[in-house]
Amino acid sequence: MAQSSRYSNERVEKILAELVQVLEKNQTPTDLSLMVLGNMVTNLLNTSVAPAQRQTMARSFAEALKASVREDKAH
Repeated sequence: MAQSSRYSNERVEKILAELVQVLEKNQTPTDLSLMVLGNMVTNLLNTSVAPAQRQTMARSFAEALKASVREDKAH
């Protein structure tokens, strides 16, 4: 079931494009990009989420990430 967001698609896409632009500008390989983005997620959870909710939110994030990854052959 798709989850509705309180943020517009336009806002999400704009921020995503800016993040991609920074990674491309730095010619960041995929493994480093994932490391940086993972560190960003960890930092956000540790600094912006109440300690009692961090594990639950991290688990939800990980499940949403796994559900969004396609298993097609495209590379």
